Amino acid sequence: MDLIADILLVAGALGAGFYCYILARRLSRFNDLETGVGGAVAVLSAQVDDLTRTLHAAQTTASDSTQSLDGLTERAESVAKRLELLVASMHDLPGEEQSRNAATMTPAPRDGPVFHRHPQSDDAGRVS
Repeated sequence: MDLIADILLVAGALGAGFYCYILARRLSRFNDLETGVGGAVAVLSAQVDDLTRTLHAAQTTASDSTQSLDGLTERAESVAKRLELLVASMHDLPGEEQSRNAATMTPAPRDGPVFHRHPQSDDAGRVS
């Protein structure tokens, strides 16, 4: 009986050893960096690093663009205020028809004497 128990024990140990050998081969193929999951993990890790750098660069660019747009918006608002003031001041000017009518109108005759100053000339006839 002891002999049968020893044979079964050795057979069980050999079976467990063979099973471990098969699992070790499968695990080495699974973790292979070329074709297995290990390669996929390495590729994904590199892609995560690239995406992190790209995201950081995009955030920096967005921050710079935001600051630039803030400055441009402030300039646009100040120019808009100046334009509003110019348009408001244009309402105080006479219209085109009023200015044309004023230019074609002859002055009304005045009652009383009208004085007209003649330019002074020197002895050579030059007007000074």
